[in-house]
Amino acid sequence: MARVLIIGFGNPLRSDDGLGWYAAIQLFRSAASPDIEVLPCHQLTPDLAEAVSHAETVLFLDSTHEGVPGEFHCSEIQAMESCPSFTHHLSPQAVLGIAHELYGVDPHAWLMTICGRNFGPGETLSAEVLRRMPELKKRVREVTTATLGSCPIVG
Repeated sequence: MARVLIIGFGNPLRSDDGLGWYAAIQLFRSAASPDIEVLPCHQLTPDLAEAVSHAETVLFLDSTHEGVPGEFHCSEIQAMESCPSFTHHLSPQAVLGIAHELYGVDPHAWLMTICGRNFGPGETLSAEVLRRMPELKKRVREVTTATLGSCPIVG
């Protein structure tokens, strides 16, 4: 099982909302280790708790409306204290909470976001988001290295 789980989520047909999905696709192509699992998703759902249960470290990649376009944030997150009601759209903290409730696990988890400019229909990321993508990937490599001792993600 993978020791590092990367979950990039968002709608790739809604411009900057697709950031997490696009980043996950790029990381999937450059990850060269069975210790890393990368999942591009349109949204977070309860079934992701099973994959979370096998990881030491989980990275959630997403865009946000909050902040200045292009602003990058990385923060360690914790599971929700009480398991949320099951729905088809969850926060990263809720997915961690479900994993804790069902599997008794509490992996280290990080939420990495870039504030988007355009969330309308489209398949391209804004210039502000694209400029910060290297920083997001660099932070993914740093957290992966801290977990694995080396980083088998190239690029």
